[in-house]
Amino acid sequence: MFCSALRNILRNSQNAAKNATITSQIRNLRGQQSVHHEVEVLTSPGITTKQNDKKTEPAECEGSKEVALDFRNREAHVPSFNLAAYVNNSSTLQQFLSLGVDLHSIERRKGLGDFVLKLDFEKNVKPYITFLVDQGVSPDDFGRMFTKNPLLFKEDLDDLQTRVNYLKSKRFSDEARQRILTQNPYWLMFSTRRVDRRLGYFQKEFKLSGHDLRLLATREPNAITYNMEHLRKSVFTLKEEMGFNAKELSDLVVRKPRLLMIPPDDLVERFSYIHQDMGLPHAQIVQCPELLASREFRLRERHEFLKLLGRAQYDPQKDLYISPKTIVEGNNFYFVRNVAKSDLETFDLFLKTR
Repeated sequence: MFCSALRNILRNSQNAAKNATITSQIRNLRGQQSVHHEVEVLTSPGITTKQNDKKTEPAECEGSKEVALDFRNREAHVPSFNLAAYVNNSSTLQQFLSLGVDLHSIERRKGLGDFVLKLDFEKNVKPYITFLVDQGVSPDDFGRMFTKNPLLFKEDLDDLQTRVNYLKSKRFSDEARQRILTQNPYWLMFSTRRVDRRLGYFQKEFKLSGHDLRLLATREPNAITYNMEHLRKSVFTLKEEMGFNAKELSDLVVRKPRLLMIPPDDLVERFSYIHQDMGLPHAQIVQCPELLASREFRLRERHEFLKLLGRAQYDPQKDLYISPKTIVEGNNFYFVRNVAKSDLETFDLFLKTR
């Protein structure tokens, strides 16, 4: 059978493959670094601890480098106290635990442990829970939201309602608003003026209709509040270094807005492999933006395996066509069985002899 013959060929190539060990290790390390960048929780740089919509705000200088209030990205420090030691005597901490809040994560961020410990659940927390429930947020999401952004309890409830009302005025549906608040707990820290400027930037930069703008913001709420300097670098990379035209760029970011938050160097590396090695034109990449969102080493492994099997055929006008987006779908077992039409043993042996 073909797979058996292929396994014999792969076993015979093991000695030759030893010379590629160092290259493989470097590639894997690069892949791990890319994983670190991709899975890192994307938060909202530029948030200030006092965003009061009632007060007059100075115009935001989008060209200046914003200061991040992302406590999770700061280096962990040894906490001056352990919140666990206070749980038995603090009804607030007990309530937080029942909601699924990760107190250890909070106490590792400077100043937040002390802030949370001083909260009175009935006065300082419960009104915010009621507010979020009124917005359609599920109680199952409270633990993750409060772990990420306990500073929400510093915000004035009237300001929070104003910010929700702004989204309503922009015709964001109930489901869209719920997703935005759930997926990006930092959104409510941004004043209406600031969010309006951000949405205006996206609409003008990518020439989006109101519908597409709402779609982009709902699909990836973190992109709207992301660091502006990074966003501008990503746009420059997609335009100038990769060569996407205005229409292609617009379609790309609406389909996969998370691409704007990926480090530009990683995007260039992935695009280079997809465009040059896999031979996909810009138009096809726009139709399959999942490729740019996938790690380069994963693309390489799966494409080379398909190539070895004679199945790396991505032209829809030819026989044995394989949709490029299926290459990055599912785990290895799914890919081998449903895309490569092979078996996991053969794929594992292939990976060992690369």
